[in-house]
Amino acid sequence: MHLTLLPMLRRNIPNFITLGNLICGCLGIQQLFAGNPLLAPVFVLVAAFLDFFDGMAARALKISSPIGKDLDSLADVVSFGVLPGFMAYWLMARPEVTCASDKEVMLCAGILFPAAIALLIPAFSAFRLAKFNHDTRQTESFIGLPTPANALFWCGMMWSQSAGFLVGTSYEIGTYLFLVALSCYLLIAEIPMFSFKMKQLNWKGNELRYIFIGLCIPLFVFLKLAALAPIVLLFVLVSIINNKMCPTTLLAP
Repeated sequence: MHLTLLPMLRRNIPNFITLGNLICGCLGIQQLFAGNPLLAPVFVLVAAFLDFFDGMAARALKISSPIGKDLDSLADVVSFGVLPGFMAYWLMARPEVTCASDKEVMLCAGILFPAAIALLIPAFSAFRLAKFNHDTRQTESFIGLPTPANALFWCGMMWSQSAGFLVGTSYEIGTYLFLVALSCYLLIAEIPMFSFKMKQLNWKGNELRYIFIGLCIPLFVFLKLAALAPIVLLFVLVSIINNKMCPTTLLAP
């Protein structure tokens, strides 16, 4: 019996890794509401590593299945959709944000309404993942912001809040609402964005990727983990500039 079990286990190694991604998303949500909010972004990073590693394992084992593809999207919805949505919710529902206004009558609305808007992030992430699964244009690059990148943006916002950015400002709730709207738009926007898939490590053909990495280094030096938020915005900006300089045919009908 054990001889027949081994091939089944081998076939499902990438799926087990994908399930680890999903579990990380669940643990991040649990930590967020257990009073350990800064552990939530850590689970996003672990989930992102597993999301990369499950594909590598599938290629190394020469294993591919529709179930694996569907399972990957389901895990990504939790780790890179639901979890960052609740991180944005947590950022907006904090007492120092909702009590910033002198109008105490607005306190309940400040907690229940604006913060709940953050839960649009899981909805738009799910839509983006479903769209990605059926979009043949996104094999070598992306159209719209990838869900892991969006999740990393909200990790950066969590660490930015921990470092003291935006805290106590009267416009903080409005800033977060704008960022939620921007996040949702970029997920489904018809904007070509470069990927980090490299067929070789030479400078030629990878100029844009190396320039971007070079721009990210000083941000990490000065901002540390809080740099993730501006780095994701820089990724979008560099992609838009590159599209203007080198128009793509991805959006052609």
